[in-house]
Amino acid sequence: MQSMKALFVITALTASSLAMAAGGGDRTFARMEQARKVSMEAYQLAQTQKAEAPVAQSKAKATAHANC
Repeated sequence: MQSMKALFVITALTASSLAMAAGGGDRTFARMEQARKVSMEAYQLAQTQKAEAPVAQSKAKATAHANC
């Protein structure tokens, strides 16, 4: 009877710790995935703005350098 109680307590503690670990990991992974998505969108926006900026400014810089 004592061994059955001990086995039940060990099983209950193991099951509850596994359940908590799985739930916490899922939430952490979802937050990490959302942060990755936001950062990739910001990176792509920065890259398109970076690529467009020199083209828009190049004409003005070229005329400024030609006059000197």
